[in-house]
Amino acid sequence: MGEESVDRSEGFGERLLGLLLDRARLMPPQLVAPLIAEEVAGIGGRDVSILLQDYAQEVLVPLAGGKLHVGQPEPMAESPAGRAFLSAEVVEVPRAHGGVRMYLPLLDGSDQVGVMALTLDAVGDDDRRLLRRLAGLVADMLVTKNAYTDLFFLARRREPMSVSAEIQWSLLPPLTMTVPQVAVAGILEPAYRVAGDSFDYALNDNVLHTAVIDAMGHGLDAAVMATVAIGAYRHARRVFVSLAEKYVFMDDAISRQFGPDHFVTAQLMHINIATGELELVNAGHPAPLLIRHGRVVRKLESATTLPVGFGGDEPRIREHMLQPGDRVLCYTDGIIEEHVAGGELFGEERLIHCVNRLGEEPSQGLRADLRGLSHTLKRERGGRTTDDATLFMIEWHGGAADHLAVLD
Repeated sequence: MGEESVDRSEGFGERLLGLLLDRARLMPPQLVAPLIAEEVAGIGGRDVSILLQDYAQEVLVPLAGGKLHVGQPEPMAESPAGRAFLSAEVVEVPRAHGGVRMYLPLLDGSDQVGVMALTLDAVGDDDRRLLRRLAGLVADMLVTKNAYTDLFFLARRREPMSVSAEIQWSLLPPLTMTVPQVAVAGILEPAYRVAGDSFDYALNDNVLHTAVIDAMGHGLDAAVMATVAIGAYRHARRVFVSLAEKYVFMDDAISRQFGPDHFVTAQLMHINIATGELELVNAGHPAPLLIRHGRVVRKLESATTLPVGFGGDEPRIREHMLQPGDRVLCYTDGIIEEHVAGGELFGEERLIHCVNRLGEEPSQGLRADLRGLSHTLKRERGGRTTDDATLFMIEWHGGAADHLAVLD
């Protein structure tokens, strides 16, 4: 008997997505928008908008481009586009004069790039499936092209950005990452003036490596020191040294480059995403908070370790065990050392109160919950952020993801 015949003919959806793939490699960044609009028109869509998150994570701003519909920025908190962005789910809104306005999250992996909005006369399951795949491809194109153009940066920037902030934003990994076993999300404030705060992470096999740092000082000096610290951390991580050795390597780099009077506080973790085992080195940072069922249950204490750059001994590792659904909140001192009305410090107690209060509400997902916490804290501080203030949250679920590598 001969081999079973396999149908390799090109269907409508494959032709539509294939055209985008075939042209993407050589497509100049400024022509991405017109091509996307043409693709959507091919399935009967119109009024296409590409909305990108601004750096302060307050609004989604429209990308200008040929054939795109450019309206006003959409608030993240109270708009269909914002709901689609924060939930990473498609939102459909019937229009008064007929048709359906669709808001599709643009996901690069699990990082939210923005939202694609368009209008169809009617929406069926085939439309939804094809548009979800188109949105994924559009997100990949935007991320790829962003590496060699300023167009998307300029669209996202809502106010002048300091040189130090430019350095920090170019240093950051994606603000969110999600796999079945674990998710992370981070926020830097003030978005347009941040200097010495930063964070980094990598998922290597079953180990999530994370670092949250705060370089002393302000402005460009702090940004340069943070850059060296993150660079040293990444180098140490990529030569597969232990958590304690990462600290020693970073300590040596800061000490050699800046001398004994400069330092960086740091929080380094390893989390086994299969078992929930957490290893922690805390070098001068406030202790992370363990959140369970929406409430802070305790601080994750660790042995006293000198800040990076002071030539401390190899640190002792503190181990903790997570339960499925646990969240770990890391933060820098700018969160709790801001002065509120009356001159007193905001303090850790107020931070914990805000976390617990928000935890009483249904979760909207890690990214949305962390953004909500950040904006709540800012309001509680009277809108003031005079020092760098970073939030970085990890949510652990455990289990495995092997099923994703098996075709149905």
